[in-house]
Amino acid sequence: MPADKPDRPDSTEIRIADHEFRRFRDFLYRRTGIVFSDAQRAYVERRLTDRILAAGSRSFSEHFARLLVEPDELERLISAFTVNETYFYREDYQLRCLTSNLLDRITARKRRGQPIRLWSVPCSTGEEPYSIAIWLLENWSRVDSWDIEIIGSDIDVRALDAAQDGVYSERSLMRLPRPLVAKYFTAMDGGRYRIDEALRGSVQFSQVNIIDQADTGRWRDIDVVFCRNVLIYFDDMARRTAANNLYDCLAPGGYICLGHTESMSRISPLFHVCRFPEAIVYQKPWEDSHA
Repeated sequence: MPADKPDRPDSTEIRIADHEFRRFRDFLYRRTGIVFSDAQRAYVERRLTDRILAAGSRSFSEHFARLLVEPDELERLISAFTVNETYFYREDYQLRCLTSNLLDRITARKRRGQPIRLWSVPCSTGEEPYSIAIWLLENWSRVDSWDIEIIGSDIDVRALDAAQDGVYSERSLMRLPRPLVAKYFTAMDGGRYRIDEALRGSVQFSQVNIIDQADTGRWRDIDVVFCRNVLIYFDDMARRTAANNLYDCLAPGGYICLGHTESMSRISPLFHVCRFPEAIVYQKPWEDSHA
């Protein structure tokens, strides 16, 4: 007698038809703003098939139905499609701009006791908001004179869990000077390092989808948004939506820092371009024309 067929399919048995691919791509876009082209179909199918098998589903249609009613599986799927590759002190020229220029302008218009609010979104696994905290401690002489709120947000709850855990590989620390690694991290087994407990407590983490106004609407009066290397994955409509949402989150006169390959000037006319020696950033006007 032939051997019984395994109860679970393998990757060669999962077929995704053209209309299913388009349906899934549209669904992921609506949830995340991330756009995948037809040319990226093989990549999408590979990630999706891995998720279907890992979840124990037998087909695309079965798995898609689960995505609509199982928030945990939806979170795992989003994690599979979001990019969380980063490291400490990435694009540190913007950190130099923060302490050389932006904070002077921000504190000039604040009263003592008013917090300075810095937002890293998406923050991935925490390298950026922790980099901001370390940079301020090391490079801003007035750090103890102001109430500084650092917020890290991401759509990926698994990335946020890792950020709150604060354990990093050597690769994540490759740009951080070794004296700072020794100062702010504890070595663990397996070449890993845990960030100082006080630093972990200095960052507030939360889940936010930047194309969802209900999500971003929870945040207001942000002085500087670091939103780097995410808009490149969006189409024009999603970029404009994200830009409008972030604009609403900023305090009048607040700033947004994008990745070095991104330009707000090509996305939205709402912001003023500010050219500093260290970086180009974008400022919400003092008079809010978007209100």
